[in-house]
Amino acid sequence: MAAAAASPATAPSSFPSTRKAPLLSFRIPSKLRVSAAAASADPPPAFRSVTAFAPATVANLGPGFDFLGCAVADASLSLGDTVTATLDPTLPAGTVAISGITSPFLPRLAERLSRDPLRNCAGIAAVAALRALGVRSHGVSLSLAKGLPLGSGLGSSAASAAAAAKAVDALFGSLLPRDDLVLAGLESEKAVSGFHADNIAPAILGSFVLVRSYEPFRLVQLPCPPALRLCFILVTPEFEAPTSNMRAALPKKVTLGNHVRNSSQAAALVAAVLLGDATLIGSAMSSDFIVEPTRAPLIPGMAAVKAAALEAGALGCTISGAGPTAVAVIEGEENGEEIARRMVDAFLSVGKLKAIATVAQLDRDGARIISTSSLE
Repeated sequence: MAAAAASPATAPSSFPSTRKAPLLSFRIPSKLRVSAAAASADPPPAFRSVTAFAPATVANLGPGFDFLGCAVADASLSLGDTVTATLDPTLPAGTVAISGITSPFLPRLAERLSRDPLRNCAGIAAVAALRALGVRSHGVSLSLAKGLPLGSGLGSSAASAAAAAKAVDALFGSLLPRDDLVLAGLESEKAVSGFHADNIAPAILGSFVLVRSYEPFRLVQLPCPPALRLCFILVTPEFEAPTSNMRAALPKKVTLGNHVRNSSQAAALVAAVLLGDATLIGSAMSSDFIVEPTRAPLIPGMAAVKAAALEAGALGCTISGAGPTAVAVIEGEENGEEIARRMVDAFLSVGKLKAIATVAQLDRDGARIISTSSLE
């Protein structure tokens, strides 16, 4: 069994790999924090295997760059990633290995992902979760099923990390506090695109999440009235927009006027979520004066797609995360398909890009366990 040769500090900033790697294991680095609950004991496993699902996420939501995000999913749970964590007695104690990667709905995507845990989002998050739990007597193998494309702006890396952290935690009795579970996933996000939790937090917690601060780490879940039937039209063109590239395009300086305008729109968005005001949510999402103006020109046809969505009746439209997915918001699903068709047409006619559309709902649950296998 080959051990990982690099520490998390030297992990690359991008995980796709066309190299078919052998089964690898990754020993838990001692520098990762152990939770207080796990510091004095090696927790026994609660299951032989656990399968967890984590949904797609829409980060930024317009003016909330790096501090606002929400989870979205469809009824079939295809809009997200699934990870199965299994106790593996063939592995050295305290190691993680990736035994398989599939992509049922995305041809050939699995071939682009490395099985080296240092180069895989699920692997890094699983390692961090084991370390936080204080597991020292068991090895764990992971099987990842990708439902989200890479570089889409739908939180693909966060979904893998969230599902892995959730599955590993449940494998040993679901002992991690909420913030520690998010921090385990954040170890993976840090290696991919920087230390920001606006994808991983809603992927794990569900609904809308505000990242208040990192030092100290503070999250605020925004309770959204149950009666609000918020839906998201997600239109993804055949165009990859790596997060690292899109972050490099951000302005180095922001005028005081734009800072004030964005701050007021972000505050309005938070108020709208709490009030359950779909119209205000859409309006605030559409009012980003800092990030969207610099990123939209990098996505062919994005301005036309936004205009088409609003003209067709969407309450708001912006770039999902780093893009290239365009996200429009509506209340109820009645006009969803027509708005989606108009957005797809705009990507093709103006951006010369084929695109696919999904009408999804606000996911209030976040990462969850979908099956378990008992200890024999």
